[in-house]
Amino acid sequence: MFGIGYAMGVIHGLAEKGVTFVGAPLLGTSAGSWAAAAVALEVDVQDLFALTVPSFPNPRPGVLAAAARELFGERTSPFVKVCACSLPRLRRTVFDGALHPIADLIAASSAVPGLLAPHTIDGVKYVDGGVRSGTSVDFAPDADHLHVIAPLAGAMWGPFRRFVDRGMHNEITRWKERTNGTVTLFTPVKVAADIAQNPRHLFDKSRALEAYYCGIDQARSGGDPV
Repeated sequence: MFGIGYAMGVIHGLAEKGVTFVGAPLLGTSAGSWAAAAVALEVDVQDLFALTVPSFPNPRPGVLAAAARELFGERTSPFVKVCACSLPRLRRTVFDGALHPIADLIAASSAVPGLLAPHTIDGVKYVDGGVRSGTSVDFAPDADHLHVIAPLAGAMWGPFRRFVDRGMHNEITRWKERTNGTVTLFTPVKVAADIAQNPRHLFDKSRALEAYYCGIDQARSGGDPV
């Protein structure tokens, strides 16, 4: 929920400045898959925050997919791509939102190992795409300019932040070499990072709402050219 809130805040803050992602190609991983779907399918942020958060750990299959279907139904979108990791080898897989219900792709991309059951698509089980990469920027489409929103990088705590940061910057370098495009990066500054001081805070809706407003403020101030 923290990642969804922060990402949606950045997106809405940029919209105030005339930068819209509606009708643009979007690639989402984990929380980013929810944000990408909400933008493409024009779901209100208040509906996202009203979502029932499952208790954790929850080994029951289909919990995430059911939650995603509350918001998105069986809708698809050609503008959304989602990254998840296939089992057993944790191979990163990019799904096309035009070919599968987005609710299934979100469930696959957000199934945090140890907290939620893997989600099955076409007979293959998938877990959270963040296991291998927090952003999967290297899979982003060709573009003149790319906006990257990484809620668990920047000033966030712990070894996972370092893992996300290092991988993300390597992926950005590869994307820029491939496309000759430019990149603007948004990661939580300290005031946003202080909202989620331990892993349980990442699933707290009240903290996610705080992160949303921090994301808006950061977008108004501008991201970091990379």
